[in-house]
Amino acid sequence: MGLRERKKTETRAALSTAALRLALEKGVDNVRVDEIAEAANVSPRTYNNYFPSREHAIVAGITASRALQVAEALRGSPPGEPLVDSLVAAFAEQYREPPTEALALINSTPSLREAYLDTVSSMEPPIAEVIAERLGKDPTGAEVLAAAVSAAARIAVQRWVNVRPSGLVVPAGSVEDHLREAIGHLEPALR
Repeated sequence: MGLRERKKTETRAALSTAALRLALEKGVDNVRVDEIAEAANVSPRTYNNYFPSREHAIVAGITASRALQVAEALRGSPPGEPLVDSLVAAFAEQYREPPTEALALINSTPSLREAYLDTVSSMEPPIAEVIAERLGKDPTGAEVLAAAVSAAARIAVQRWVNVRPSGLVVPAGSVEDHLREAIGHLEPALR
């Protein structure tokens, strides 16, 4: 990674860390973009280059390493294991996080839950790399399959997350079962 990319990664991490810290301290509705930018020592304009909303910045503090973890899990899966099984296991592992104050904040705030579900798409590039490696797909084919896997995982997580009228989040069944059902529809293309 070059200096420019490293600086971008550091800036994104500083913004997401500041956003999450401020949300936990002040509450999501009391956090402004200019406060996040100031806490990360960047301008609000720079902030807007990294995140479309404060909600996305807040959840990025939790999910920043998720894409890399999925890629590592896929690359570390047993040789010969069907790619669908590897994908289900890699995604399921990402949702076995212990409850934390940050996750409680996300679960209790509808706009944060939505942004949290959107983070599944950040996993597409490393998934595309693994699909290209394991299946010998061309880059475009691998990217299309990664986008389909990402969409299937997002739908699975939406079905797994059961929000009660009180705002309490109660998982519906096993995330792994929901992932297996959704990603399973892609199995013919992932052979």
